[in-house]
Amino acid sequence: MRQQIPNILTLLRVVFAGCFFGALSLYRFPETGIFWGNVAIGLFVIAAITDALDGHLARRWKVVSNFGRIMDPFCDKVLVLGAFIYLSGGRFMVKEWFDDDRLLTMASGVYPWMVVVILARELFVTSIRGVTESQGRAFGSKFSGKLKMILQSIAIPIVLLLVVNWPSEEHDVIFWICNSLMWLTIFITIWSGIPYLIGIRSLMSNEPTDKDR
Repeated sequence: MRQQIPNILTLLRVVFAGCFFGALSLYRFPETGIFWGNVAIGLFVIAAITDALDGHLARRWKVVSNFGRIMDPFCDKVLVLGAFIYLSGGRFMVKEWFDDDRLLTMASGVYPWMVVVILARELFVTSIRGVTESQGRAFGSKFSGKLKMILQSIAIPIVLLLVVNWPSEEHDVIFWICNSLMWLTIFITIWSGIPYLIGIRSLMSNEPTDKDR
């Protein structure tokens, strides 16, 4: 039974992610569904804790499995990417008017182009993982990737906590904090992809030549 606990925690993360999305769907900036916004924060934190716990238990009990290696990063991406998509959506939109032109500002500090950058990085690393493992080579997580995941998991609930409970249209400092956190997250996300970009050279050196084909 103990061998299945890490995998159960991994699957629970998807359940918590679904509940998180459902709760967040009932919130709209700045004052609709504040209760559900705070429920969503709690659900995200619980889901993030299962992420740290399942890997720790799997290594400690030496029960690392192929199921965990596949599902753990998948569940992480569902939770984190889903959160960023929601944060860049209409529920966090601030409508401002200047010179009769409507400008759209995100209270969360997350804009659609940021989600594209984050998604592109994940797809890029996943593609390299597939090629590397197809060559029979191990593909472990790099420090930059772990730092990126930790920062994202911390930034999301902090931004939600600030936006839901202290609307940025009333507190300029909250708007500044949210934007700063998200720009830092984007910077670390891009930086974390550089080692993989450099690693492409190693993959290309292992391509079969015409003589090998």
